[in-house]
Amino acid sequence: MRLTTLFLGLCGASALAFAAHAETITIATVNNGDMIRMQKLTDDFKAKNPDIDLQWVTLEENVLRERVTTDIATKGGQYDVLTIGTYEVPIWAKQQWLLPLDNLGADYDVDDIIPAIRGGLSADGKLYAAPFYGESSFVMYRKDLMEKAGLTMPDAPTWEFIADAARKMTDRANDINGVCLRGKAGWGENMAFLTATSNSFGARWFDEKWQPQFDQPEWKSTLDFYVKLMNDAGPQGASSNGFNENLALFQQGKCGMWIDATVAASFVSDPKNSTVADKVGYALAPDNGLGKRGNWLWAWSLGIPAGTQKAEAAQKFVAWATSKGYLDLVAAKEGWANVPPGTRTSLYGNPEYQKAAPFAKMTLDSINSADPTKPTVKPVPYVGVQFVAIPEFQGLGTTVGQLFSAALAGQMSVDDALAQAQQVSVREMTRAGYIK
Repeated sequence: MRLTTLFLGLCGASALAFAAHAETITIATVNNGDMIRMQKLTDDFKAKNPDIDLQWVTLEENVLRERVTTDIATKGGQYDVLTIGTYEVPIWAKQQWLLPLDNLGADYDVDDIIPAIRGGLSADGKLYAAPFYGESSFVMYRKDLMEKAGLTMPDAPTWEFIADAARKMTDRANDINGVCLRGKAGWGENMAFLTATSNSFGARWFDEKWQPQFDQPEWKSTLDFYVKLMNDAGPQGASSNGFNENLALFQQGKCGMWIDATVAASFVSDPKNSTVADKVGYALAPDNGLGKRGNWLWAWSLGIPAGTQKAEAAQKFVAWATSKGYLDLVAAKEGWANVPPGTRTSLYGNPEYQKAAPFAKMTLDSINSADPTKPTVKPVPYVGVQFVAIPEFQGLGTTVGQLFSAALAGQMSVDDALAQAQQVSVREMTRAGYIK
C-alpha cells in the first residue's frame, strides 16, 4: 500500500512538473467560422504535443488587423502565431518581421499548396505564412427566388444581370433583400469588395505614375452602381455589414444573392446552420464585358513573428493547422464539405470532396482566374487584386472605405466621397514619396 501510494505520489509530482514546463503559445486569430472550428479541434494537437499549451486571442477582422500590425511593427511580442493575409505577408517578410516556414515537417508537402495561393505568401522563394484557407469571391444565390423572379442565373453573369435580378428578387414585405454586399468600412471589408468590383468596371487605384484615380469616370460608375443597387435591393443598415453580418443574413433566408468570399459556401450550404442550405446555387463573380471579373484572391494564413521566443512550438502548431492531416480531421468530424478550402491541390482531386462540395470547381476556377499582377483593365504599377500591395494601403484603404461606407449610409454624396478619396490619396501618396 505504501509503495503504491508512493508511486502514485511520484507520478503526480512528475505530471505537475511536466505541466509546469509546458510551453504556452499565444495565437491571434479572426472570428470566422473555420477558425472557430479549429479551436474546437485542438485536442488533436494537444494529444500529439502535450508539452505545448495554446492561448487564443480571437478578434473581429478589422480589430485583428489593427492589433497584429501594431504589435509586429512595435516588436510588442504579444503573439507567437498571427492570422494574417495575402496583403501583409510579402510586405512583412521584406521588413524581416516574419520567420520563414522552413521546418514544417517531412510529410507537410508544401508543393501541394495551390500555386496562386503559395505565390502570394512567399518572398524570395521562401514561404512566410502557411494558408489555413484560401479564397476568391463568387455569387451565392437562392435558386428558388431566382426561379420565382422568372430568371436563370448564368455561370458567368454580368453586373447588369445581377442588378436586374436583385431588384426583381427583393420582397420587402417578407424581409427578403435582393442582394447583400459588404458595407462595413475597412480596407479588407468594404474595400475588398469594392476594389475587386471596380476592376471589372475598368477602374484602378493608381495610374502608372502612382496618381490616384478616384476622379476618373470608372470609379464614379462603380460607386454609383453600388450605392443605387444597395438602396434599391440591399438590407437596412448595410453600411454596418461585413462578411459575418451578411453570412448571418443569407443563412436566415434574408438575401436573394450574396457576392463574397468562396469560403462562405460551406456555411451557407450547411443544414445545421443555414435555413436555405438546399436552395443555394453558385456563379462566377460578375463582369462588365471588359475582360475582368469582380473576384479577388486571398488567403487567411498563419505566420510567426520574428520576435517570438517560441518559434519551434509555433511552427509545430502552424504545421498541424495547415496540414493534409488537419483536412482529414475536419472531414472525419464535420464532413468533407466543411474542410477549409482553397489551399491544397490534392483536395480538389479528391472524389469525396467533389461529391460533398458542389461549390468546389467554381471555387478553384475563381481562385485560378484572379491575376494579382494584372488586376484591372488598364496597366497599374502595383500588385494585388482587391488591395494594393504597398505598406501605405492599410491606412489609406480604411480611410477611403470610411468615405464609401458614409456614401452608402447617405451621409454624403457619391461625388463628395470620391472627391475626398482623391484628395486624401494624393496627399498620402505625395507624403510617402510615390508622387514626385
